[in-house]
Amino acid sequence: MPLTDSDLVDLGKAVLKDLGRLKFNQIATTLQKYEVMSRIMRKDKVQFDGGNGIQRNIMVDHSNAAKQVGLFEEDTLNVGDVLAQMDIPWRHTTTNYAYERHEILVAQGDAEKVVDIIKVRRIDAMISLAKLMEEQFWSKPLTSADKLEVFGVPYWVCKNAATGFNGGDPAGFASGAGNMAVADYPRWQNYTAQYTAVTKADLIKSMRKAYRQIQFESPVDIPDYRNGRGDQFRLYVNEDTLETMEDVGEAANENLGRDLAPFDDTITFRRNPIVWVPFLDDDTSDPVYMINFAWFYPVFLKGDYLRETDPKIAAKQHNVFEVFVDCTWNLLCTDRRSQAVLSK
Repeated sequence: MPLTDSDLVDLGKAVLKDLGRLKFNQIATTLQKYEVMSRIMRKDKVQFDGGNGIQRNIMVDHSNAAKQVGLFEEDTLNVGDVLAQMDIPWRHTTTNYAYERHEILVAQGDAEKVVDIIKVRRIDAMISLAKLMEEQFWSKPLTSADKLEVFGVPYWVCKNAATGFNGGDPAGFASGAGNMAVADYPRWQNYTAQYTAVTKADLIKSMRKAYRQIQFESPVDIPDYRNGRGDQFRLYVNEDTLETMEDVGEAANENLGRDLAPFDDTITFRRNPIVWVPFLDDDTSDPVYMINFAWFYPVFLKGDYLRETDPKIAAKQHNVFEVFVDCTWNLLCTDRRSQAVLSK
């Protein structure tokens, strides 16, 4: 009995649940590491939200209500407007794969071949998605007129040659990161510094200072957005910077309490992993991004986190069955002061 189109749709659904055995060598990837898809986009490390965009309340100041008083002094109330609302839009990312009716008919009777056909197409689509999300994470839209690109790391963590909290508004966004301009909210800036060489006297010393400066602690318990975070602090560099750091770390290997240390096939700074990002290799400023994921994370629209559709017949190709993988998301930083970037 021949397979009907309905049978082929059901077969595709079944195969998607059975990503069974398949062996092949792939040389399709152009990046050696995919930090975003493999670690940052995991479901236990992202947040979910609804609505037309992503909004967060940011406490930008305090009212200075505390004061010293004398006996029988009259009360004076000082209620300040200390909250600002940050908002960013959703961005939509998609990938897809397809298979042809005749491909399945030819492989009919050999379940493993059917699985292989669909699985290869799915892997192809997911590699493409992983590469795009990696690129989006490490880049930013050129201007606020761009309605497609994700607000990646350079949007939130801006470079500056001056040392201190000088990471101002991202280029092309006059209203500031998250529509909070630093002219209105001067504390809404990440830490920056410039270095010349990867040495203990230069870059490593600057990293020590940056690390201390961005460790903000609240003196009181407050409700915040930090739930579910793990492995919070990581440093990201390009290959040239990492190689030199490894040399510095090896040279200091005999000293206890050193800043750079080998650990688990990588190198660490103050026990925080330093991670090579291939996408940063083309950045001639050799940035060292110090990212605190307690305050920096992806937010996905509820119900649209890597949502994979069931196979369906293509509109203009009646023998083709198509599958789409969609996500609606953007990157969010609720405390820019807890992030830093050092660059040449």
